[in-house]
Amino acid sequence: QALVYRTGTGLLCRAEEAMAVWRVARLASTQGWHRAARNFSTDLKRTLTYEEHLKEGGKMVDFAGYAMPVQYEAKGSKHALSIIDSTKWTRESASLFDVSHMCSIRWTGKDAFDFVERVTTADVYGLPPMTGSLSVITNERGGVIDDTLVTKCNSKEHGEHVYQVVNAGCAPKDLKHFEEELGKFGGDVKMEVMWDNRGLFAIQGPKAAEVLQRLSPSTDLKSVPFGQCLWMTLEGAECLVSRCGYTGEDGFEVFVPGSAAVPVWQLLSSQAEVRLAALGARDSLRLEAGLCLYGHELDEDTTPSEAGLSWVVPKARREGAKNKFIGSEEILAQLADKSRYKRLRAGLMPASGPPAREGAEIETLDGQVVGTVTSGSMSPCLKKNISIGYINKPHNKQGTDLQVVVRGKRYPAKVVKMPFVPTKYYKP
Repeated sequence: QALVYRTGTGLLCRAEEAMAVWRVARLASTQGWHRAARNFSTDLKRTLTYEEHLKEGGKMVDFAGYAMPVQYEAKGSKHALSIIDSTKWTRESASLFDVSHMCSIRWTGKDAFDFVERVTTADVYGLPPMTGSLSVITNERGGVIDDTLVTKCNSKEHGEHVYQVVNAGCAPKDLKHFEEELGKFGGDVKMEVMWDNRGLFAIQGPKAAEVLQRLSPSTDLKSVPFGQCLWMTLEGAECLVSRCGYTGEDGFEVFVPGSAAVPVWQLLSSQAEVRLAALGARDSLRLEAGLCLYGHELDEDTTPSEAGLSWVVPKARREGAKNKFIGSEEILAQLADKSRYKRLRAGLMPASGPPAREGAEIETLDGQVVGTVTSGSMSPCLKKNISIGYINKPHNKQGTDLQVVVRGKRYPAKVVKMPFVPTKYYKP
């Protein structure tokens, strides 16, 4: 608790570095995952590049049951950056993240599209080939079981199919939910889970495309917009490469066959523009980009409308849709009548004091509690405190002056537009 904050100066101190590590540990415990850092155990799952993390001095923590690096500290290594510097490097050049702990699912069979449209809000039929979109898995109340990436994919081996990615911490309940719904569905659908037998790497930042273009000269990445994917050969392996990410920057996620995971990781990390980045920087980047984190901004009692994610329900999935998705009655009712929900996700920028983090109360200037912070930190790029929270209407409107309560003290804050740092998604 002996943390000292230099407020009002725009400076970041070592205390914020320590808090960044602590914050990642909290991400695990707040989602019902294993406790992190102090209870680190050799029984944890390991991604295929685990030894590569150790070679670079990865500070390993328990994250969703996996041993994952929060930052790299090998003496003399180009990858040994603070979380603050790693965040900035991603915005200026290119960073490589191991996100292999996330779970992939391949859906095949003649009824696969219908089933995925049953359990998510995605417009699978309407997606162009080799294109993906963020979606949500919903419950009967319209709450979010998980957020997910759904891609209409095509391959020589499987033909046209759906490739889906879900969060590691939610994967066990997601898979159980899918199994239960498959039992009710009864169509021709096969679920193939790909988790620990493949690598999944995110290369993010303005120079990410330059790196991949150099490694695959025959590929024209200038014609590939954000959200589209393609097959690319890296180290002799056919990799599915999707132009997407969780940082607000241009970037790619690379799905690598297990046998090639380490060689591809080594290839990407050896490029001059690239530095390894880990959970600490990933959390700072997504917060600056105003993106949701499951267990914080999203949960089973929060609907897409409340989260400001109405766009994950495309027009084709609304009234008159061929397939109804689970929870559609409440979700569509909220889309048609905004009075059905009383709170909204919003950005906050405290003017002074320490960062307002998860659980901090949001009040009006006369002390009425009107919301709760779900995520907050000092922004490495803005050098200002930023927070995301749920705020009751009408206090969620941009420009509203509020206050946040941190350790019993009140600090002024203003509702601001998100993202806090402009996003740079590539559109040719």
